Amino acid sequence: MDKPVVSVRDSGVLDDVLRLAAAAGTEVERADGAEELRARWATAPLVVLDGAAVAECVVAALPRRESVVLVATGPPPPPLWEKAVALGVSRVVELPGGREWLTDALADAADAPAGAAGRVLAVIGGRGGAGASVFAAAIALSALELGSGALLVDCDPLGGGLDLVLCTEEQPGLRWPDVRLRSGRVPVASLRSALPGRTRAGARLTLLSSARDGDGPAPEAVAAVVDAGRRGGETVVCDLPRAPDPAADAALDRADLVVVVAPADLRSAAATRRVVAHLTSRGVRPSLVVRTPGTATLRPQAIAEAVELPLLTTIRSDATLARSIDTGEFRLRPSIARAARATLRSLADPPLAKVPRARPFATRF
Repeated sequence: MDKPVVSVRDSGVLDDVLRLAAAAGTEVERADGAEELRARWATAPLVVLDGAAVAECVVAALPRRESVVLVATGPPPPPLWEKAVALGVSRVVELPGGREWLTDALADAADAPAGAAGRVLAVIGGRGGAGASVFAAAIALSALELGSGALLVDCDPLGGGLDLVLCTEEQPGLRWPDVRLRSGRVPVASLRSALPGRTRAGARLTLLSSARDGDGPAPEAVAAVVDAGRRGGETVVCDLPRAPDPAADAALDRADLVVVVAPADLRSAAATRRVVAHLTSRGVRPSLVVRTPGTATLRPQAIAEAVELPLLTTIRSDATLARSIDTGEFRLRPSIARAARATLRSLADPPLAKVPRARPFATRF
C-alpha cells in the first residue's frame, strides 16, 4: 500500500510532522522536491506540504488532486492561498494547534485508497416493514463482494439492530450504546478495530449497529462516523428510521444518494409520499426502489409516478430471504443482489434520472 508523502522544507515543522506520524503509527515517505513528488503524486493517499513545497509544485505544474494538506506555523499569506487552491489543498493545518487533527489524518491515510473519498448512501423505508434494513445490509454485502471496503451504519434506534440481519449479534465489538462519542474526528482505523464485521479477499465490511436496549446515536456521533468512513474510502451505507430524527438527518446531510424502499401496493405508496415530503423539506431528492410481491398487481412505474420519484430498480420478494435471516444464514438472493449492485452503480455515478409525471393520487393504478 502506498504511504503518505511529506515534503516540508522548514526543519522545525518537518520534525513536528514526523513525530505526529510516529504517534499515529504511520510510515511516511519524504520527498525533497517537486520532481520526487511527481512520482508519488497520483498514488499517495495523503500529501503534506509546507508553503515552500506548494510553490515548487505549482511551478512544476503538478496537477490538482485531492487529499493535500498545507502545514504552517501561522495563517498563510494571500499569494500562498492562491497557489494552494490551484494545487487542490483541502485544509491548512496550523501547528502546534492542529496536531491532533493531523495525527488522525495520517492514521486514516494509512488505510485509505489514494486520493479517493468514499461515497455515502442513505436507505429509508417508505413504510414500516418495507425491507429497507435488509436492503441496506444487502448493499453493504454487495460492496464487500465487489472488493470494496464498506461501513454499515445503523441509524434506527428502534430497529432491533442490524447485527441481527447480518447474523453478527454474537461477535464482539461496540454497538451504539457503547460508543462514547459526541463530536470530533474519528480515525477510520479505530472504527475497524472496535466494531464487528467480516472480511473477504482483503476488503472489510464494518458494522455499527444499534442494540436491543440502551441509547441510540447522537447526531454529532453519526456525523463523525460517516465522515470517517468517507475519508477512509469506504462505501458508507446508512439505514435510517422513517420518522424524522436528528441523528438520521445528520446522515441525510452527508449522503451522496438517498433511496426509498417501497412495496408495490397502494397503502405503501400513501405512506411513502409522507416520507418523501420530509426528505424534500430537507432539500433531498431521493430515488425509489420498489419491492414487488410474487404476483404484483401494481406496476413499479405506477408507484414511482404516484410518489413522484425516479425509479432506480426493483426487488422481487423472496420468502426464503426472511427465513435465512431467522436461521442466521443470511445470503444474497439473485433479485436483491441485482438491485443492490444497480444501486451501487448509481452511487458511483449518479444518473440524471427523469422524474416520472405525477398522476392524481386517488387514481387506482
